[in-house]
Amino acid sequence: MRHSGKHKIFVGMAAGVGKTFKMLEEAHSLKQEGTDVVIGLLETHGRKETADKVSGLEIIPRKEITYNGVCLSEMDTEAILLRRPDLVLIDELAHTNVPGSLREKRYQDVEYILAQGIDVYSTVNIQHLESLNDLVAKITGVVVNERIPNYLLEQSDEVVVVDVTPETLEERLLEGKIYPPNQVDRALLNFFQRRNLIALRELSLREVADNVEEEAYENVATSLVCNIRERVLVCVSTYPNALQLIRRAYRLANYMHAPLYGLYVEDPDRFLSKQESLHIESCKHLLNEFGGEFLRLADYNKAKTIALTAHQHRITQIVIGETQQPRWKVFLKGSLIQELLKSLKDIDIHIIATSNK
Repeated sequence: MRHSGKHKIFVGMAAGVGKTFKMLEEAHSLKQEGTDVVIGLLETHGRKETADKVSGLEIIPRKEITYNGVCLSEMDTEAILLRRPDLVLIDELAHTNVPGSLREKRYQDVEYILAQGIDVYSTVNIQHLESLNDLVAKITGVVVNERIPNYLLEQSDEVVVVDVTPETLEERLLEGKIYPPNQVDRALLNFFQRRNLIALRELSLREVADNVEEEAYENVATSLVCNIRERVLVCVSTYPNALQLIRRAYRLANYMHAPLYGLYVEDPDRFLSKQESLHIESCKHLLNEFGGEFLRLADYNKAKTIALTAHQHRITQIVIGETQQPRWKVFLKGSLIQELLKSLKDIDIHIIATSNK
């Protein structure tokens, strides 16, 4: 039975960080160790350092495809399969193939090659990830049309972030190592603005951190895994201060660039009044406005439900209002906050002093 090949993806925040160069470096090391490596498709974009690094590696010739009377070249997937190397290098994973090709997208060619038991090294910029498309457009003002599905990163065997500082990338741009001199000024005023590069760098590092965390949870007991990404949960109640808590939790989540969740645990035996039901709906609406996810569960044991939800969603920060119970009741029976502090040793709990009027 043929096993699928292994897929290693080199991810960067933008063109010019050195994804292809890094991929070629590793390919040369593997070739010296005896691995049969070929280049399936590689774009140097006129960068001398990258072109020099190609030397010594076998290149599979591209195939010619005529489209609307124009002769274009694409990766020859079938030639790669006939050659059957141990490892093939394939640049620009999000590329759209010429109409008339057997597969629409290059990543589909990669999946086909992997299915034949051949290992693949590929490259992609973070802005091509489907789930980040709207966010990248908001940050940069550029709508990225060529995208790859998130599962490619999730199912890959290894993801490597090729990282440089925005300052280094700007230097490379000014030195003509990324684009021709006549395109540099326009790039600096548009996609390569400092604020864009900082945001894209953070996105690439965070996305890969999330993948590392997911892999850890799949392969290790959850009690042994440290959450890499912050996640905020706000505990909602029928008290009027719940809206204030949601706003505070949103500010915390926004500061941490963290996903936001809201949780309302209702008593199964208690029916809400019309006013209380409207209040909970208002909480849900506000949380959704903030881009959060609202959870509504029924259980007699609120502390246990909050703790279980926190572990299921890998929460790192909980926002909760100070207890509204009389002191004598807290003294005799304890409070929800006290129970949470005992059961959630690895989660930060923010107790917010609010007015219940």
